[in-house]
Amino acid sequence: MLRVIVREAEPTRMTTIARPRRAPRRNFVLEKLVLAALDEMKAVHIKLLDVRGLTDIADAMIVASGTSDRHVRAIAQRVVEKAREAGRRPLGVEGERDGEWVLVDLQDVLLHVMLPRVREFYSIEQLWEAPSGTQRRAARAV
Repeated sequence: MLRVIVREAEPTRMTTIARPRRAPRRNFVLEKLVLAALDEMKAVHIKLLDVRGLTDIADAMIVASGTSDRHVRAIAQRVVEKAREAGRRPLGVEGERDGEWVLVDLQDVLLHVMLPRVREFYSIEQLWEAPSGTQRRAARAV
């Protein structure tokens, strides 16, 4: 008769992997160029998010608002023009036809230009901002 001994493994403890250190900013000049174009076109509520360490798709994400759909499209077009003048070709521009939310992909910098109501509805800043100390403690407790 064959005897099988089954040993129960010790329960494994789930740990969270710490985020890697943030790499030095590579595209400071591109960020500055985009911010200058936004300021020139009178974009409102401009927010620069440093997403290094959170994602590999970009180093920075810039979120801005326009006052109308025409203003949103004009802001995005000006940023694309300024980037091309500086020798940086955008990988893509999405949402220009509707003008409620235009995304400009400048490789390491992503630009979201939105109408205020669309920005409030999606609140992408909250998705990409680093959690505060109280939110981190609550997450650890779970």
